[in-house]
Amino acid sequence: MNTSDTDETGKTTGEDVTTELARLRDSIDNIDAAVVHMLAERFKCTQQVGHLKARHQLPPADPGREASQIARLRQLAENAKLDPAFAEKLLNFIIAEVIRHHETIAAGEE
Repeated sequence: MNTSDTDETGKTTGEDVTTELARLRDSIDNIDAAVVHMLAERFKCTQQVGHLKARHQLPPADPGREASQIARLRQLAENAKLDPAFAEKLLNFIIAEVIRHHETIAAGEE
């Protein structure tokens, strides 16, 4: 027995909505897990970069590389119909964390 109804505007209510909401939230949860795992892999790579930079006395930050990455990510975001400003903010947050890691490595604290 289906417990969903349609209201006066034609919107589905009840069980159908609950089921659809659960399905969408499951997808969101899976995507969030994938994002976390991808970020973990990214940070593994950037840690290796940090160690390489420290061994060769290179600065933790590389403004030229950062600018080109931001431009590249903004273009990828645009192509994916994602707000490029949001993508830039996200990458700037990640870059700041990477630089912090590189500084820690260079200081011999890791």
